[in-house]
Amino acid sequence: MVCKHLEKFICSGAKYVGVKRNEALHLDAMLYHSSKESHEELLPLDWYEKLFPKITKLASLLKDVDLIDGRLVDIRDGSVVIDDRIERKMHTFKSLARVFIGSPSVQKTLEANMAALPAGKGGKTFVCFSKPSEREPMLVNSLSKVSNFLNITAQQRKVIRYTICPQVTHHRIWTGTIEEVLNGLKLELDYFNLQSPSKGTQMGQQIVSNCLKFMQDNAISCDLESTSWMRLVSAKGVQFSDSHKWEDVLEMFNDLIECLKIEDWLLHHVTKLEAMKEGLSQIKDVLIDKSIGYKEARLQESLVQKKLTKVLGYPSKCLFTLLLYYLCGHVRDIEVDLSGGFYNNGNDFCLSMGKIVTSDEEKMIWSGVRHLDRALGLFKFVWETAGTKGVLDLQGHLWCVGFEDRMLTYKGKKFFIHGINI
Repeated sequence: MVCKHLEKFICSGAKYVGVKRNEALHLDAMLYHSSKESHEELLPLDWYEKLFPKITKLASLLKDVDLIDGRLVDIRDGSVVIDDRIERKMHTFKSLARVFIGSPSVQKTLEANMAALPAGKGGKTFVCFSKPSEREPMLVNSLSKVSNFLNITAQQRKVIRYTICPQVTHHRIWTGTIEEVLNGLKLELDYFNLQSPSKGTQMGQQIVSNCLKFMQDNAISCDLESTSWMRLVSAKGVQFSDSHKWEDVLEMFNDLIECLKIEDWLLHHVTKLEAMKEGLSQIKDVLIDKSIGYKEARLQESLVQKKLTKVLGYPSKCLFTLLLYYLCGHVRDIEVDLSGGFYNNGNDFCLSMGKIVTSDEEKMIWSGVRHLDRALGLFKFVWETAGTKGVLDLQGHLWCVGFEDRMLTYKGKKFFIHGINI
């Protein structure tokens, strides 16, 4: 019964005549439960044969776009695509692909390919994505989630926090993260206000512009050719009570959250505003004003680092956002199509993650490789910072419809390209 109902839903969903987001989520749930069933009782072969043309058609329709960390991106030029209809098709394609990756033919090929690889020191190769849970998507949005995945102990988490906090709370990283959050929001607000503006988005656009200008006007440049670092305090001194503080930025963030919280399509940005608000609330009394002079400004910057290092806990979304900017130069949480798994055999460890792409064109493949490289790199950074003993093998797996298997190496990591076939 589940198979028939699922087939009917997918066939109608593939045409996409106004399928709503909650229906797409319902489809995800159906596909997941179907894949759980298939782990215990295989779906009939004709089920895959009937639906394979649907996934092939969707792949063709979506061949130039990909869903990267929650955003649709045109792979040809890297531009962001804002189209609910295309996004819903993409979610259907990736959900359907997960079921096919669990099919007997794909699993058999995957197992054979992995068995052909050289075994680790423990004499064992690791077969990934054989369990339904390993084919689920994963949103990486906190250090706790990364550590849980890697089985990091409580003592190791203390070491990680103690090590990374002084690095990611450095003033340059802090202000860069704030500006990255604002610039990403501004980009989408500018676009939507040209298409279908609302009172909230128009007000939000104005607040974002004012906040960015405030940050720029009160920044102390580290460039020795700039004159801002030579600014002196007058003999009478400065009335610090009249100086700008981080509280001014906090107030603008509060106003932004209030304006935009009802806009579903800005949920990710509101989440990041709230994450940075956590840090801003802890430094609201610290000065951010270049009129106080270079030496005093540097003292205030060190206060920012000390306060944030002291108060940001391990589960903090603010701390994680700072780490993302520190490692990757962006602040969007990382979304992985297939969570994969973490395996060990003695001192041999393997971390695998997967991505589903719509074509085997080089730009698409390399975009997927770079995306997985960022995710794997984040996990590797946490692993190494924890000081865990052993060898960690990093594997990225990409799937596309009807493609022959191959392997490539990028930045010392192995990436396997798999075909989805029946």
